[in-house]
Amino acid sequence: MTENPAGDFDYERFGHGYAVHRRTDPRIAALVHAGLGPAGAVLNVGAGAGSYEPAGRAVVAVEPSATMRAQRPAGGAPAVEARAEELPFDDGAFGASMATVTIHQWADPIAGLAEMRRVTRGPVVILTFDREALDRFWLARYSPELMEAERRRYPPIDAVCAVFEHAEVRTVPVPLDCTDGFTEAYYGRPERFLDEAVRRSQSAWGFVEPEAEARAVGRLADDLATGEWDRRHGRLRSQPEYRGSLSLVVGRGT
Repeated sequence: MTENPAGDFDYERFGHGYAVHRRTDPRIAALVHAGLGPAGAVLNVGAGAGSYEPAGRAVVAVEPSATMRAQRPAGGAPAVEARAEELPFDDGAFGASMATVTIHQWADPIAGLAEMRRVTRGPVVILTFDREALDRFWLARYSPELMEAERRRYPPIDAVCAVFEHAEVRTVPVPLDCTDGFTEAYYGRPERFLDEAVRRSQSAWGFVEPEAEARAVGRLADDLATGEWDRRHGRLRSQPEYRGSLSLVVGRGT
């Protein structure tokens, strides 16, 4: 078992229950899997509980947290205890690789991405967030501390792209009923943020002081009770999708 956290968040202590709230959304998964191309052997780095791993391919998962590995489904891909920055594989060992909503948690995201490039012959698919687009989300009004914490954690999209000889970036639309419970997934379901279990499955809240978190949740609860949230943002309750900071980067070599 890893004694110290591999990145900026201690999943050994706080990763319990992630598999309940952070489930693969099939529409987002379709974009990730398309980015992988036809590769038969796929590496999933920072694999967590196994979200977004494609079926019908030979997947190898890398996950340093025993707590997260324990939440992987029975019969799923084998999981190796390792860190992104030191992948225990030969050069070009995989046809494609992927990292979904994880690079901001690595000790050195750029070094980890370079390692993914090293062990991958084909596309490297990164699902991440554009830190320059975070303030578009209405939650920034309630918890600027949360957004500032996230901004510090996410590497710039340009820095991610610079690891590769060629890279394509697209904004990923988040569906209204998104099953992967990152913050923007609840753009039209604000009541979900009142559930502490939901917040605990979003690592960003671990970087917000308890007093600031309580203040943000209290303000949101008040605005929901009075109808203020709906006066400002009620259209989002029926908006089919939201285009915010969620981004897909597909990097390739020459």
